[in-house]
Amino acid sequence: MQKEPMLKVTFDRLSKELEQLKTVERAAIAKVIDTARELGDLKENAEYHAAKDKQGLMEARIIDLTDLVGRAHVIDPSTLAHERVSFGSTVELVDEDDVEVSYTIVGSQESNPDKGLISIGSPMAKALMGKEEGDEVEIVLPAGKKTFDIESISYQEIAL
Repeated sequence: MQKEPMLKVTFDRLSKELEQLKTVERAAIAKVIDTARELGDLKENAEYHAAKDKQGLMEARIIDLTDLVGRAHVIDPSTLAHERVSFGSTVELVDEDDVEVSYTIVGSQESNPDKGLISIGSPMAKALMGKEEGDEVEIVLPAGKKTFDIESISYQEIAL
């Protein structure tokens, strides 16, 4: 069972969603199913079938969230040194064409490449982990191999 690194705010959000589904949504969907059952013939009862479909999706989400929360490894990146690239590090990179990019390494649940938040499990993050300022990193990307120089490593508060 592989641990899932994540920020405390993400863990709290997922835990809250799980609790809401288990305590409030389950009861609400059960009530809808009971009401639909009372309408008669279940073969042609669209409300009943829709509620059962919704219940199935909700139960699948509960299973996923239970697994995820159970495997959670909550990390507070503000307590890490960030002398080397680690979880929560913001890394300023320069490629061979002098194009600057910045990425923050986060858990898969926080990942949002459009905002510069890359998953710790991504090929780029894996290549960067443990590196220091001044290191050169060669990363295999979908467009091919690319070389980056690590300009800086820091911790910045992550806004999700």
